[in-house]
Amino acid sequence: MSLHPSPRVLGDPREDGRPSAWPTLKRPELPAPVPADRPRLRILDGLRILAAVLVLMHHYTRQEVWGHDAFGWLTVVGRYSWMGVELFFMISGFVICMSAWGRPLGSYLRSRVIRLGPAYWFCVLVTMGVLLAVGKPFGGSGPGLSQVLTNLTMFQTPLGSAELDLSYWTLWSELRFYLIFAAVAWTGLTYRKVLNFCWIWTVASLLAPSSGLPILNVLANPTYSPLFISGICFYLIRREGARAGEPWVLLAFSWLLMQRWLNDIVGWNTVKGDRLSWEMCLLVITLCYVVMAAVALGWLDRVAWRWLSVAGAMSYPLYLLHQQIGVTLLHKWRGNVEPWTLLLSATAVMLLASWLIQRFVERPAARGLKRFLESRPGGRAKTLRETPQ
Repeated sequence: MSLHPSPRVLGDPREDGRPSAWPTLKRPELPAPVPADRPRLRILDGLRILAAVLVLMHHYTRQEVWGHDAFGWLTVVGRYSWMGVELFFMISGFVICMSAWGRPLGSYLRSRVIRLGPAYWFCVLVTMGVLLAVGKPFGGSGPGLSQVLTNLTMFQTPLGSAELDLSYWTLWSELRFYLIFAAVAWTGLTYRKVLNFCWIWTVASLLAPSSGLPILNVLANPTYSPLFISGICFYLIRREGARAGEPWVLLAFSWLLMQRWLNDIVGWNTVKGDRLSWEMCLLVITLCYVVMAAVALGWLDRVAWRWLSVAGAMSYPLYLLHQQIGVTLLHKWRGNVEPWTLLLSATAVMLLASWLIQRFVERPAARGLKRFLESRPGGRAKTLRETPQ
C-alpha cells in the first residue's frame, strides 16, 4: 500500500476502470510530504554494519597480509566478502531517495555534507598520523602534505591524487550519485520523476562505455549504477507497494546489467593466490537483491532492535578507518601474535574506535556543522542594526 499516493488527475480512469465524469484537466504532480513520524528502518542499519564488517573481513584475512592462508574457511569467505561494497551501494540508493523525498535541494545537499564530512575528515587525519608514525605496511614513503590536503576534499580520485586509504575509492561513486540525483531532487521528487531519472540513468550507462565521451562515462558510472538504481527501485516499491510493476521491471534489467559487470569487478578483485568464482559472486549479488526485496516488502520490519541504530551509525567510520590502519598493524605484529588472536583483537579495536568516533567526534561535529550551514546572515545584520551607535 502506498504511503503517499500520487495526487489524482482529473479525467483519469477510476479504480474500477470506469471513466470519470469530470473533464480531462491536467495538474502538475506535486511531491508528497514526508511524515514527521516516519519510523526508522533499523534493518537498514543492521545491513550497513554487516556490509562494513564483511569488507573488513576481506581486507584482514587476505593471504598477502599474513604471507600464507592463516584462517582456512574464513580466508575463503573473505575472498568474496568485498561484495559488502555492492550491498553498500544498493542501500545508499534506497536511503538517499528516502531521505531526499519532500526535502528542498539545499536541505538535501547540506544533509550529505553533514553526514559525510566530520567522520571522514577526522579519519583522514588519524590515518595520516598512523602512516607517518608506523609507515606503510608493505614499504614506501608516508603520505605527503599535498596528498593529505587533497584527500580532505573527498575528490582525490577525479583530481588524480592517490587515496590515503584504498577504501576511499567508493566515495567517488557515492559522490557522483549524490550530485546527479540532486538534479531530480531540485524540482521535487515524485514517483514518476524518480522512475524517469532511473530509466535515463540506465540508458546513459548503456551508452557510456562505447560513446567515446569521457564525461558521460564519469557521470553515468556504468559499472556500479545498476546498484544505486536498484536501491532507488526498492525504495519506490517500499513506498508505493508491491503492485508497482515498473520498478520490478527495472530491477530485473539492473540485475542483468550487474551480472555483466561482475566479470570486470571479479577481475579487479583477483590477486595472486586468489581464485574467484564468477558464479559465486553472482550468487552473492543475487542474495543482496533478495534481502533488499524483503526490506522493500516489509518482511524484515520486525528486525528493529535499538542497538542496530548505534551499529549502523558506526559502519561509516568503521569503513573509513579499518583498511590502511588495520592492515598496517596486522602486518607489523603478525610474527609476534597468533593469527586468530590478532584478527579478533584488531577487529574489536576497530569496532571500539568506530563507536568512539561516532559518539564523541561525528555527532557533536555534525551538530555544530549543521548550525553553521543553516545560520542566516540576517541574524548578524539585525544585531548590528539594534546595537546603539
